[in-house]
Amino acid sequence: MKTYIDTSVFGGFYDSDFEKATKEFFKEIEKGYKIPYVSNLTVDELQNAPQKVKELFNVFFDKLKIVQVNKEVIDLANAYIKEKALTVKSMDDAIHIATTTVFNIGLIVSWNFKHIVNLNRIRIFNAVNIKLGYPVIEIRSPKEVLKTKN
Repeated sequence: MKTYIDTSVFGGFYDSDFEKATKEFFKEIEKGYKIPYVSNLTVDELQNAPQKVKELFNVFFDKLKIVQVNKEVIDLANAYIKEKALTVKSMDDAIHIATTTVFNIGLIVSWNFKHIVNLNRIRIFNAVNIKLGYPVIEIRSPKEVLKTKN
C-alpha cells in the first residue's frame, strides 16, 4: 500500500498520545506492508524537528520514496485554499495533500486533526480533486491504517 507520511507522523513516534500506533505503523513499514512516500517539503520541515525525530527519519530514509513538489502540486494546493479547505497560513498542509494526489499515492497519514485528518476538510479536498480530474484520496491517522490490530 503506497502511503504518504506527513511530518506529524515522525513526531508522533515520541508523543505519548500517538506513540503506540506510530511505532506499530513504522513496524509495518519495516515489514513491507506499506510503501512509504514523503516529499522534499517533509524533508525540509524535519530540519527544524528535535534531534531524536531527525534520527528517526534517518533510520527510515533508505525505505522512503521522496517525491518533489512541483508546479502541479502548488497549483492544486492553491485550489484547496481557493475552495476554503485551508487558509494560506496552512499552505504546507495543502501541499502535503496535493502531493499525495498529484503523485497518485492514494493515502496520506497524519496526526494533524485540525488541518488534514478532518472530515469537513477531507470532503473539500476530494471535491476539488474530482472537479479538477484527480482521484479521490484517503486521509487517515496512522492508527486507522494499521494492518495489525492493537
